[in-house]
Amino acid sequence: MIHITPTIAIKENEIKFDFIRASGPGGQNVNKVATAVQLRFDAKNSPAFSDDVRNRLICLAGRRITEHGILIIEAKRFRSQKQNRKNAINRLIKLIRKASEKPKTRIKTKLSLASKKRAMEAKKHRAKIKKMRRPVSMHND
Repeated sequence: MIHITPTIAIKENEIKFDFIRASGPGGQNVNKVATAVQLRFDAKNSPAFSDDVRNRLICLAGRRITEHGILIIEAKRFRSQKQNRKNAINRLIKLIRKASEKPKTRIKTKLSLASKKRAMEAKKHRAKIKKMRRPVSMHND
């Protein structure tokens, strides 16, 4: 069991690891050893989450989630498979923790009367400046 929050824990058998060759520098080690980790987690069908946490997780995951609801996290920062696996799990935990936080509800605020007055004065002042830039007409209206 991987404990994420006091109320959320996921089973280790829900997470699947694939090991692939990492791109980038590393010499012959990159060409021979599959050190990069691809973590796969079925977020859509996991029994560990409530619906609102699941929806926030899917939203937060963005393009890392497939159309079938499988979250894919790639970790290739380190040269060892063990460190990359640990990094991928930590990133999954961090993402789930963020999804478990309820977003704060926005409290509507009203503009003060003084701020409305200042905005109107600024608008009138700007209009006066623009009016002064116009060419003077010969007609008296």
